[in-house]
Amino acid sequence: MLLAIDVGNTQTVAGVYQESELLHHWRVSTVRTATVDELAAQHDKILELRGGSLTSVDAMAVSSVVPTLTVAYRELAGRYMDRPALVVGPGVRTGMALAIDNPHELGADRLVNAVAAFRRYGGPCLVVDFGTATNIDAVSERGEYLGGVIAPGLEISVEALASRAARLLKVDLVAPANTIGKSTVEALQSGIVYGTVAMVDGLVARLKGELGPSSLTVATGGLAELIAPLSDQIDEHEPFLTLEGLRIIHELNVAPREPEARGPALGARRPA
Repeated sequence: MLLAIDVGNTQTVAGVYQESELLHHWRVSTVRTATVDELAAQHDKILELRGGSLTSVDAMAVSSVVPTLTVAYRELAGRYMDRPALVVGPGVRTGMALAIDNPHELGADRLVNAVAAFRRYGGPCLVVDFGTATNIDAVSERGEYLGGVIAPGLEISVEALASRAARLLKVDLVAPANTIGKSTVEALQSGIVYGTVAMVDGLVARLKGELGPSSLTVATGGLAELIAPLSDQIDEHEPFLTLEGLRIIHELNVAPREPEARGPALGARRPA
């Protein structure tokens, strides 16, 4: 069994795979100061509730945007699982060439999402990830990672308004019945939720102008369930796209079928 862990700035999503089947999944808050022992106890307890344990897992694959926790999960695998973790980063095969200026600055989660989307839907395609930031990533018809867009996420927008405007409240992230808000709360919800929908639809339309009008758009991330049904541009909603990408990358690195199928390592550039 494979334990796939995606460490985001706000939340960490984990799942257990038996070959290609996702057996269990869970979401916890990301605590940047968590120790190796605390992380192990947290995941082991959740696995225990599902009839397993860390020691029953055969392998671990990790994508992380929090450097301190990247180190912690590497140590966790060695200390509690007696095997190294596969951490997405330089030297890890992904099967995807990177057609960007500096591959080493690319967030692991963005690349993992792109790998999973291309494997499932082919290209060209776009991935919209609704997390701490709202990321939109583009993949070419040939399966190259082309770059994308990074914008503030919904929760960041709520917190910024509440902290900088004395008379504005921190509101729940729900879509109001009408765009015209009849109260301050509804007006905030309309601006944040429908404003995000308009931003995403506008950006995707512009990206399709560069990538191609037939590009399929996939949504993922913790807040995708809120935005995807309201969007005119999002075609598919895949809540566990990042976990699936980790499973694919683990498969490429641990049990490649053919040498040429493994693709370039993270950090590789497309030939000029």
